[in-house]
Amino acid sequence: MEKIDKLDRQILEIISQNARIPFRDVAEQCGVSRAAIHQRVQRMIENDVITGSGYHVNPKVLGYASSAYIGVKLEKGSMYKNVIPEFDKIPEVTECHFTTGPYTLLVKIFARDNEHLMDLLNNRIQEIPGVVATETMISLSQSVKRGIPIMKDTNGE
Repeated sequence: MEKIDKLDRQILEIISQNARIPFRDVAEQCGVSRAAIHQRVQRMIENDVITGSGYHVNPKVLGYASSAYIGVKLEKGSMYKNVIPEFDKIPEVTECHFTTGPYTLLVKIFARDNEHLMDLLNNRIQEIPGVVATETMISLSQSVKRGIPIMKDTNGE
């Protein structure tokens, strides 16, 4: 795993808040040259410290009024390798995690409304070979959304 220092963490803190911020502004805030910022960001991209950047889209504007988390139980846990590609074929599925606990998978999904959600569950998800049970938790409101903390390292420094 790539070792990152205090300056890298400072850069990450700034660019994670605004991926479009000019390197000139990041350099000014960090007290280093624009070239230093460019080199460090490039190194962090190459070393998979930074794995992407982009925009957050409001799902409601696109007609997705409902979001839910679905706990999925599989016939056998080892079937997840075959099941994951099937979830990947469902565009409304935005996350799929192989988990411990009562569910084999935890899936985040967006739907236009509850009728659309029921259709996705009954005609897509529960039809996937190996899926034996699902439990759906509809999100009423997203109260917290943030990235992981960046400024402190694992030693609290």
